[in-house]
Amino acid sequence: MPRAATYVSIIMLASPIISIIVAAHDLQGHLENCLNSILNQSFRDVEVIAVLDQSAECPADLVDDYARRDGRVSAVHLKGVVGISRIRNAGAEHATGDYLLFLDSDHIIGGATLQAIVDQLQDAKEPDILLFGHTRLHRRRSWPGAAAELLARQGREPFAPIDQPELFGAPAYSWDRLFRRDLWTRQGLAFPDGFYEEVAVVHRAMLAADRIGVLKWNCVQIRRRHTQHPAGAPGGTHFDVFARYEESFGLLEERNALDVVAPFLFTRMIRHYLFLLNLEGCLSRTERPEFFDRASEHYRRFLPDGYKRPEGREGVKFQLVGSGKYSAFEAARLPQLARSFVSQGATVRGR
Repeated sequence: MPRAATYVSIIMLASPIISIIVAAHDLQGHLENCLNSILNQSFRDVEVIAVLDQSAECPADLVDDYARRDGRVSAVHLKGVVGISRIRNAGAEHATGDYLLFLDSDHIIGGATLQAIVDQLQDAKEPDILLFGHTRLHRRRSWPGAAAELLARQGREPFAPIDQPELFGAPAYSWDRLFRRDLWTRQGLAFPDGFYEEVAVVHRAMLAADRIGVLKWNCVQIRRRHTQHPAGAPGGTHFDVFARYEESFGLLEERNALDVVAPFLFTRMIRHYLFLLNLEGCLSRTERPEFFDRASEHYRRFLPDGYKRPEGREGVKFQLVGSGKYSAFEAARLPQLARSFVSQGATVRGR
């Protein structure tokens, strides 16, 4: 009997392998599905840290009920409305697991996902970061993540980030990768206030990692059209994105990785700016010229020597941003806007 009691106490004191930090800002009512998708996994050595601020979209009663019913769930209640960055930071501070996984309330993970992740962590000799795929469910159709082709080309062996610089051309999301917690704390990583909080943090983690592994699974499904978290951050603006990429390019210089990584990060940066310029409702009519000018200035400032633009239509858009001529950029968008209008009209008529 004493031996059994000692064994149980050791198990209870052991740290979980994965700490899953869930930002419980539930604008679309998916939080319950998110939590169930985690807790119903066959692999159970996890802790779930659901973090809420005092926003009206954070269902405290729901989260507290899960915490009462399942000992793996803990609820962290923050004072005031603080936004996604501080929510995630608070979750990381409470985590005790070997690895951190950041999820939002509209993320779903498949039934065998956590076991596959842990198996790959072991096969890859416990890398500092494990990358995996994701899909996006929109209008009842599942779309592959932007990094799908890049991940498909990777082997199973871990690698140094500079050995695969093309991965810096993928979107910098915090929820399509695991971070080793001691890397996170050792580097003093934290999400900044404002919008696009993930960009420089993910790049800093990638550059600090000794070994990165890849799992060629679509582990997470996101159930909203775009990637920006609906909680945002109080006082944040879309212009915050420029400071994020300035920091990332500064990191490349600090790490002597500019020559190798810059072409891929530059492509990602301009694609991000073009996405925001083309995203309906993102920038007001008065903000658009200033945003374009800032994007054009970054194009000229960070353009790598010998850089080759993407081919086709995308390359033309890159060239227009580099030219700094906003009127030409807007004129080139008119046919696209007209096609979009016709397509929307056809959709409405076809209902």
